Amino acid sequence: MTNSKLNASIEACEYLKAHIETESIIGVGTGSTVNFFIAELGKIKNLFKGAVSSSEASSKLLLDEGIEVFELNDVNEIMLYVDGADEVDEENCLIKGGGGAHTREKIVAAASQEFICIVDESKMVKTLGAFPLPVEVLIRSRSYVARELVKLGGTPVLRQSFITDHGNQILDVHDLVISNPKDLEQKINLIPGVVDNGIFAHHKPSKIIIGKN
Repeated sequence: MTNSKLNASIEACEYLKAHIETESIIGVGTGSTVNFFIAELGKIKNLFKGAVSSSEASSKLLLDEGIEVFELNDVNEIMLYVDGADEVDEENCLIKGGGGAHTREKIVAAASQEFICIVDESKMVKTLGAFPLPVEVLIRSRSYVARELVKLGGTPVLRQSFITDHGNQILDVHDLVISNPKDLEQKINLIPGVVDNGIFAHHKPSKIIIGKN
């Protein structure tokens, strides 16, 4: 598993090297595979200006590598966003949010010219849904949102002892049938009190890099 994550990260850096310029800003996601990518990114940090991060955890790792971290509000353009996923289906739709950063990840992905997803082979699935779907919710609306998610066929479970970077909670929703990811992503986000959910169908990656051992 470690080798496959490392190999995906190395391939993503090779892709970056062929496309970035010295003034380029790169978007960087969150998670175990991305941690390998950040380490590889540190080796080519002289080739680009800096990064916009999707989480406080990734920001710390980037700074440790000597890579300047910018706020999204302070940059005009993100050339490329690189992130992992918890599941990837045959249409490149994703489930993300195992690390609880999917709201910020989706924002940075949407603001980027290109989104590349790096995963190991185990994350590739025919249909999304075996991995519980993370839904970030405002704390005061948690119970209401949970009842609405039950109406959609899900079994929501509060992620214990976890608060997002935005100060919210996460419901991990089991048992959902995700036959139409784009439609379900929109339905869940229309529930009052939902900040965002971990389906990436409206802002899915244009390229999937699958690391192999």
